[in-house]
Amino acid sequence: MPNQPITTGKVIIAGAGPGDPELLTVKALRALQQADVVLADRLVSEQVLVEYVRSGAEIIPVGKQCRRGASTPQEIINELMLEHASAGKLVVRLKGGDVSIFSNVLDELQVLKDAGIPYEIIPGVTAALGAAAYAGIPLTARQYSTAVRFLTFYRNEVIDENYWKELAATDDTLVFYMSSETLDGVVSNLVKNGISADKLLAVVEQATTPLQNVQVTNLYDYAQNWQNKSFVSPALVIIGKVVALHEQFAWIANSHSSESYFKPVAKLFTASTVVATEKANQHVSRA
Repeated sequence: MPNQPITTGKVIIAGAGPGDPELLTVKALRALQQADVVLADRLVSEQVLVEYVRSGAEIIPVGKQCRRGASTPQEIINELMLEHASAGKLVVRLKGGDVSIFSNVLDELQVLKDAGIPYEIIPGVTAALGAAAYAGIPLTARQYSTAVRFLTFYRNEVIDENYWKELAATDDTLVFYMSSETLDGVVSNLVKNGISADKLLAVVEQATTPLQNVQVTNLYDYAQNWQNKSFVSPALVIIGKVVALHEQFAWIANSHSSESYFKPVAKLFTASTVVATEKANQHVSRA
């Protein structure tokens, strides 16, 4: 006999947008105002949690930090969703950006489906769109580009040599997520394959937040100007002819700050969520 749903609870997987709390959708806002439990990523503005979450809701930080710092294992996030939804609660799994772009949403959907837990998906403004808009870079500006590609390069085997050749030749705008720490490799592969010199590179640090910075360079000057340069996380990389439009259409001045808008996982929340944080840590310690 197949497993039957064991709860009247529900999980809403929602995108919080790239940083600016006002980029949260109305639908996500309404979900947060009804939630019993919010499982929040690190890349969610604390202002969203303080101002938009229903008073009395339990906020549990389940942040991850790519290649550094403390991270919540995906298995623990899955367990928390099932535990609270099975108790009849409305759970909002709140992710930075959009829920379907470079996230573990597939794992979470599979776990919920297997357990018979009802779920809903609410999209959000993904980092590429937020960063491009706040940098004045139209990703598919007419006569500059007719397409955009979302990519990531966090290890060498993610992109093979044939695809690097294609990426160097295409006029599509290239947007790299989670690749600022491997940017030397991105640039060297594109330059090695003869990318056109009229395609520029922009790094948008902490896009859409008050601490946003946009830095632009020619790929062929990269080694001289930026080799081994560090960027404040999160940083999004945009490569293409459209990057030249930033100088003309930038409407936000750089903050010139290296302060982090998104706090490290261990320092994500204030005293009002200490109990919830301790509970999450207990789950982690048992795992």
